[in-house]
Amino acid sequence: MSAETEYGGTKSKDRKVAYKARLIEYLNTYKSIMLISVDNIGSHQMQKARIMLRGTATILMGKNTIMRKVLRDEAEKNPALAGLLPWIVGNIGLVFTNGSLADIRTQLQAEKTAAAAKGGQFAPADVVIPAGMTPLDPGQTSFFQAMNIATKITKGAIEIINQVKLVAKGERVSSSAVGLLSKLALKPFFYSIVVVAVFDEGDVYDANALDLTSVELSAKFGNAASKIAAISMAIGFPTQASIPHSFSNAFKTLVSLSLATKYTFEGAAPFRELLENPELLAAAQAAAAGGAAAGGAAAAPAAAEEEEEEEEEETVDMFGEADY
Repeated sequence: MSAETEYGGTKSKDRKVAYKARLIEYLNTYKSIMLISVDNIGSHQMQKARIMLRGTATILMGKNTIMRKVLRDEAEKNPALAGLLPWIVGNIGLVFTNGSLADIRTQLQAEKTAAAAKGGQFAPADVVIPAGMTPLDPGQTSFFQAMNIATKITKGAIEIINQVKLVAKGERVSSSAVGLLSKLALKPFFYSIVVVAVFDEGDVYDANALDLTSVELSAKFGNAASKIAAISMAIGFPTQASIPHSFSNAFKTLVSLSLATKYTFEGAAPFRELLENPELLAAAQAAAAGGAAAGGAAAAPAAAEEEEEEEEEETVDMFGEADY
């Protein structure tokens, strides 16, 4: 196949046209999109992910330039899609689904593949070499000495005396560390497809939001609603969050007017009855106090009884006879 056919010819253009049509079809068919990072992910792992999600989701990979072009064009009809553009950076793919986002994310990230360390990369986790026997012969001792790793010869093989932390998480992996891991046939890193963002019903948000439980979401929603209500009441601008408070305040005003005048209505009747019946009002006030006053009153007689008992005990002598 010639270079012209591969990169600038008809077949290349046909593939681009077919990819654009496929992406547009998915954008119009599925309600939810997950953006996935596929750094250090091989073709075999991608194939396993496609098979695993078959019937519930569709993975679409492609060049970022083409994805951004299609999203810009489609954003003219659906402006919400423009929120995806800042996320199309690096090795990014799209997962289209109408199913549970949390379940699909769990499936994608549960599949991990071991990978060898590469020189210059940032370690995604600590790399620890355990103490014990190695498959290396005594001729490799100098390699360990150069890395300040204590060893000894046991039964014709090198034994590492103490556990060694070879690379710390976030540090660059050195060439010597790569060489040692290669000699020991160790693949210290595990990579999985990572969901970085979610597009759901017109909103784009970080994928970490999928970790929130229903209880946490309810608490956050309640906190936000109370803040919106407070702001709305302060500036006099009605919102759905402030309307219940406005009705409550209006009812209190109507009851106050009813009690101040002869006009009454059904909702004010219980309050008017309290004012006209002092005993009922006192009982209601006592109940509202939570029994605190009753508890204090009960404690006082108890203390008085204890004092009386102590005084009575003083009138008895050591032989148990009364002192007359």
